[in-house]
Amino acid sequence: MTGPASPDVVDLAVVEAQLGRAPRAVHGIAHRCPCGNPDVVCTQPRLEDGTPFPTTFYLTCPRAASMIGTLEASGLMTKMSQRLEADEELARAYRRAHEAYLAFRESIADVPEIRGVSAGGMPTRVKCLHVLAGQALGQGRGVNPLGDEVLDLMGDFWAAGPCVQGPGEDR
Repeated sequence: MTGPASPDVVDLAVVEAQLGRAPRAVHGIAHRCPCGNPDVVCTQPRLEDGTPFPTTFYLTCPRAASMIGTLEASGLMTKMSQRLEADEELARAYRRAHEAYLAFRESIADVPEIRGVSAGGMPTRVKCLHVLAGQALGQGRGVNPLGDEVLDLMGDFWAAGPCVQGPGEDR
């Protein structure tokens, strides 16, 4: 990933429609769905009110988020965490994903309160598949092996068309 694209007014309106609320501290668009809408935003590591915010890659597509919620309810996070304990190679790759997450966030800003803390349970467990998928989309496949697995399980989540319509688009 070369860096997030600057969001425009339409991007921010789409993200607001996706989230059902105004987006907070958007640094850029980390990934776009094949339909053209943002589906992952890159957030500032500190919110406007000064609160530290470790979730750098924030999944915004409600269709993808719903599919991931179903995966979480299936017990997948526990199974992935167990695999991390048993598979040294997977654990090393997951630690590298954690380090890539931290390096990217620190390239935006250093926030001492969250220094060394990534998201999603990294580097030792899995507690949020949304974060892993967000990183896999935002930083690209091959960075987070478990995020890649989540994307594989989701399949073509965009195939039904845009999750929301942008301003001025036909509904």
